[in-house]
Amino acid sequence: MPANLKVIMEGKINVVQNAPGATLGEGAIWHCNENVLYWIDITGKKLHRYDPGKSQNSTFNMGSMIGTVVPAIGKFVVLVALETGIWAMEQNGQLIQLTQYPPEMDNNRFNDGKCDPQGRFWVGTMNKDVIKGAGNLYLYEDLKLIRKQSDITISNGIAWSADGKTMYYIDTPEYAVFAYDYDPETGNLSNRRKAVNVSQSLGAPDGMTIDSEGLLWVAHWGGGAVIQWDPENGIPIQKVEVPAPNVTSCAFGDKDMKTLYITTAREGLSEKKIKEHPLSGRLFKIQPGDRGVKAGVFKS
Repeated sequence: MPANLKVIMEGKINVVQNAPGATLGEGAIWHCNENVLYWIDITGKKLHRYDPGKSQNSTFNMGSMIGTVVPAIGKFVVLVALETGIWAMEQNGQLIQLTQYPPEMDNNRFNDGKCDPQGRFWVGTMNKDVIKGAGNLYLYEDLKLIRKQSDITISNGIAWSADGKTMYYIDTPEYAVFAYDYDPETGNLSNRRKAVNVSQSLGAPDGMTIDSEGLLWVAHWGGGAVIQWDPENGIPIQKVEVPAPNVTSCAFGDKDMKTLYITTAREGLSEKKIKEHPLSGRLFKIQPGDRGVKAGVFKS
């Protein structure tokens, strides 16, 4: 890490008091139409909805591992990726299955996903035993899952540039953020290259979001931080130190898109480590002085 990497001190990081702890917190995403944050507990099999206006967290038991959640408008409120397939939640809270889980290796599950600026849902998979190359990256379109990338180990963070012509993507064990040329009309990917190389000393790259300046904010599993990276030159700019080693995802939210919400996990920590970091698994927030952009929304 460069000696001059700034630690963000302008905003103080706080625990979101009314949000519960999670075993494997993940998938933070701001729903601009509802002005709420959705986030998940993968192994806890829970979908969470945090309303900062009311300081209230609602929990939905999914009955299945949940890999990601994305906002929707129209008939549906959100889409969720469960072990059985892609499901949509209606306004009344009812779940409707849109498609079954794709034919993959036994013991695979969904892990992380986002909608592109056009509202198409991208979602990846991984093996529960983390078998190398067992996962894939899919585009959900026209009621079916289309495989766009294979030989993925832990499909994770996804983000798009402001012009929609570059997609950034993380396969965690690669210790890199990849960039692709992205065709907004077709969703086709080409020209894969490394935008960011991550030193193992920083922790593994996990979830990711992008800000209004086109800079990437990456959660670092095992690194106790969210780091802001410049994808144009691969240089880290500043970091948010989080009082939990396993930082999993981040998303800008609130009406001004200036609050960074951060999920963490207890999973993967020994009892000793949990005692040393008792806030592991909690949801955090900070105002780092930067502004996020609205997440892509699935149109139903």
